[in-house]
Amino acid sequence: MGITKNFWIGLVLFIITSLSVNAQDVSVKLGKTEIALNEYFTITIRVANDRLKKYSNFPDIEGFNKRGTSTSTSTNIVNGRMSSTQSLTQNYQAIAKGNFVLRPFTMSINGKQTRSEGTSIKVGEPVQRQSGGVFGRDPFDDFFGNRSNKTEFVDVKADAFAALTVDKNEVYVGEGFTATLAFYVAASNRAEMRFHDLSNQITEIVKKVKPSNCWEENFSIDQIAGDPVKINGRNYTQYKIYQTAYYPLTAQDIEFPSVGLKMIKYKVAKNPSFFGRNRQEDYETFYSREKIVKVKALPAHPLKDKVAVGNYRLDEVLSVTSLETGQSFNYAFNIVGEGNISSIEAPSPPENENFDFYEPDVRQNINRGRGKVSGTKSFNFYGIPSEPGTFDLGAYFSWVFFNPSSETYDTLKSELTLQVTGESRKNLSIASNDLGDFYDRISKADNQLRSLNEDQWINIVINILAVFILGTTIYLFFKKPTA
Repeated sequence: MGITKNFWIGLVLFIITSLSVNAQDVSVKLGKTEIALNEYFTITIRVANDRLKKYSNFPDIEGFNKRGTSTSTSTNIVNGRMSSTQSLTQNYQAIAKGNFVLRPFTMSINGKQTRSEGTSIKVGEPVQRQSGGVFGRDPFDDFFGNRSNKTEFVDVKADAFAALTVDKNEVYVGEGFTATLAFYVAASNRAEMRFHDLSNQITEIVKKVKPSNCWEENFSIDQIAGDPVKINGRNYTQYKIYQTAYYPLTAQDIEFPSVGLKMIKYKVAKNPSFFGRNRQEDYETFYSREKIVKVKALPAHPLKDKVAVGNYRLDEVLSVTSLETGQSFNYAFNIVGEGNISSIEAPSPPENENFDFYEPDVRQNINRGRGKVSGTKSFNFYGIPSEPGTFDLGAYFSWVFFNPSSETYDTLKSELTLQVTGESRKNLSIASNDLGDFYDRISKADNQLRSLNEDQWINIVINILAVFILGTTIYLFFKKPTA
């Protein structure tokens, strides 16, 4: 027949793969475009016939604050065929009344780019939510003989707290420490709460806690997510609000003041009913404790005010291990580790007759995650050897830093060797410098010493001629013309 078994297997696999790819259906749906000030605008992403595995950030809307997300999953069986849909909804709360614009945006959902053309959003007056059941009261009140329309609400004590924590209580100048402001909710908490105007609150909190004498590397928390933690044997959910790494620039203690986090907290109805309103919005502010981080001066060292502080290692790369004089090579001095990567300065090879080194190309890669700042700073040098020989690059490339873990100064030093062959270029370099005709005539000039007195008669003749010329000029100037 000419059609092999492998062909049929391949065809079946192709069809299965095509069906699985096409089966996944992703979409973005926008919520109501006319809402009240106390209602949410929503953006929902949906994935049909697959799980929602990965998605990019929801867009920011000017005039709105993000107010948490909700998920839902539905499964349908129609004509014996099963389909499922998973949805994730981002809530947005308007800051004020007015007309707002959601610009066109694109989101990556399970690796597929999905575009929305955006929309206009109109925000009006707050709506009055119905506080009772049908016709404003609970119809079961008549059945139980309770005709009162007034609901009494009581406060529920929150088992939660706000805290600003640091991973180190004492550091050296230049040594980094991570500060985290978070809200902790105990597993036993029964009070219903949610964040209030968080973006503006964080802006004001940062102004209060940010030290003036520190370099900062912000971890940029975009979305608030809960992480389970255990504190003193109790289970909590930690909501990180602000996290950054600070690097003290002076030996002055860092003082963090107490700051308040205002939360929306709901009171509950004392006598809840089936149809009535059973909670009432209220506010409670949770305060963090003051915190002090001790800052120590670095030990005595000639480079004490210039060295970087951190835990580093050297990763070096040499383009060639042997070459001739006059040929070029590249040498990469890569500093890898944990610390203030941005402040690292390049090693400076000493001036020498063996090599010509040029200013390096500099690249840096900084990673901020898991409460640490780490990365790589690369210095790529371009060099040309002038003399033959075997050269230890450690004599030219070294970098001193202070390691706070060992509390000692350490040096990253090249361990590579470069073999150079060929003729010396030192004399060639001198010959290539043209010093001019004056120096070219030196070899031909008479080197006999002569007295300057031998040329005095020439000076006398020159002086006589000068006086004669001056006198002739005066005579011709004052001579009266004849009639």
